[in-house]
Amino acid sequence: MNVGSEYLGNGKCRFTVWAPLRSQVAVHIVSPNEQIIPMQKDERGYWQATVDAAPGTLYFYQLDGETDRPDPASQHQPKDVHGPSEVVDHSSFPWSDTQWSGVPLEEMIIYELHVGTFTPDGTFEAIIPRLADLKELGVNAIELMPIAQFPGNRNWGYDGAYPYAALHGYGGPDGLKVLVDACHAAGISVILDVVYNHMGPEGNYLREYGPYFTEKYRTVWGAALNYDDSYSDEVRNFFLENAIYWLDRYHIDGLRLDAIHAIYDLGAEHFLEEMATAVDERLSQNTYKRYLIAESELNDTKIIRPKETGGFGIDAQWCDDFHHCVHTLLTGEKISYYSDFGTIKDLEKSMRQGYVYDGTYSVHRHRRHGNSPADRPGKQFVVCIQNHDQVGNRLDAERLSMLTSYDGLKVAAATLFLSPFVPMLFMGEEYGEDAPFQYFVSHTDPDLIEAVRKGRKEEFKSFDWHKEAPDPEGMEVFEQSTLNWEKCREGKHGVLRSLYQRLIQLRQDVKALANLDKHRLEVTSLDTANLLTLHRTSDHDQIFSLLNFDHDAVTFTPHVPQGNWQKILDSSDSEWLGSGSELPAQLQSGQTLTIKPLSFVVYTA
Repeated sequence: MNVGSEYLGNGKCRFTVWAPLRSQVAVHIVSPNEQIIPMQKDERGYWQATVDAAPGTLYFYQLDGETDRPDPASQHQPKDVHGPSEVVDHSSFPWSDTQWSGVPLEEMIIYELHVGTFTPDGTFEAIIPRLADLKELGVNAIELMPIAQFPGNRNWGYDGAYPYAALHGYGGPDGLKVLVDACHAAGISVILDVVYNHMGPEGNYLREYGPYFTEKYRTVWGAALNYDDSYSDEVRNFFLENAIYWLDRYHIDGLRLDAIHAIYDLGAEHFLEEMATAVDERLSQNTYKRYLIAESELNDTKIIRPKETGGFGIDAQWCDDFHHCVHTLLTGEKISYYSDFGTIKDLEKSMRQGYVYDGTYSVHRHRRHGNSPADRPGKQFVVCIQNHDQVGNRLDAERLSMLTSYDGLKVAAATLFLSPFVPMLFMGEEYGEDAPFQYFVSHTDPDLIEAVRKGRKEEFKSFDWHKEAPDPEGMEVFEQSTLNWEKCREGKHGVLRSLYQRLIQLRQDVKALANLDKHRLEVTSLDTANLLTLHRTSDHDQIFSLLNFDHDAVTFTPHVPQGNWQKILDSSDSEWLGSGSELPAQLQSGQTLTIKPLSFVVYTA
């Protein structure tokens, strides 16, 4: 069942809303000409009416003849979360991407960005002039943090109250379509971060419409969304239709599903499995595949296994263990969940298979965690060395550039792009942006603002951070988080960007790096130093790489695979602002090598 307003053409619009426990529902047109039109209810609790309403019409739903509320499936909220909804004509947009065929998941170089802080203007269309820079870098997919309507104009997006409404402050529906169309013209896929585990607190009127929530389960945000309790069929429909809506109406190439471990469903067919089936079946007429990528802390391969083998059929997932391995090796942090990581053996294991915790005991959790991902292909794991969570959920919101040395940044970048997984950058990472990425909101309810402040303080206690937290409501934290793009080609920032560009180019040119078959990989580590050796092969070529996370030079005799090895990249070279390499241009078996502290080298044969 489609929900919301659907413009039919010729000045007609069909309105559909689910409100099973209401005795009356009407469409209250408030502009251009005020009128109230009663709706008819069907046996499933859907109310419907087809009325004279052109695009741009503003309306509420009137509940039981008393209360006006915005449409839960509003497609545009031009007057913020408490104002009327607007009728949108999706058929009128002049798409130019009819020849677009998408970027295969295994070829993606993903770039996560926050629309509001990516540019000073903070809009969808302001991103377009920078697409050429991203394309030159080698990025072929951008991932937008959530853009569903939230209160005010400053928010990460996870407080969205209208999951169908592209944020008015970012440019609304047409602004998003213009961006997607421009991305496709540039050869760049668009992944949208969507939130199906909770709703934002301000402007969220779902409870007034029906049993969208259940008290059977509790999340960190309160009662869980109702995916398996009474009336859950229509709640599931609401969010399933939302996924199709973004992929179909906006030509989005993939969805990143936020924190799916907080989607509670004990029914016979899990909501995520139903979603994967719906996306595949209902978009099958398209010439290219749309992707679903889950964020999950469960380390459970059931999420990404095919439906035929009992899995949910989700295409890929974020792999946080990889990030934690790299982060702890470079920073030495051992607090909160980082206490489970910190050795080169951890990184060796993650590089080999994805998860570190695959049924092994977790000190942080005080129990065993995860199951084995050994048989899952590398393309099913999206890995990063920074993302919005890992930066913004720190007390001072420091990026990795503020936590390790310049040499450490280079090693981290190499680890990301030499891995057999799908790499993701966080905006500004490629040039070592040193501005923080703070947590920010712009709520209007004073009690809610205070609750957010208190919640942030409680969250930081687990990290043993006791300093006063920045005020998330303050304009200053938002302004501090805007990228300083003028730095991206200056001095050391420009050199780091060139290194990222070189690593991405290698990944695209060297078949052994483009091949994400984990069975074509050998990875080992030293017992005496934080050094990793990586051997990846294809039918056409092979690479051999050394990654030194130690703060001291390491001298050792590696086991060199057979081949005529030529050095193609060395982070100690002066070109990359290194102190000068001592590694040979050609690599021979039995050679004793000395690799500089916090450096890497790549040989190919």
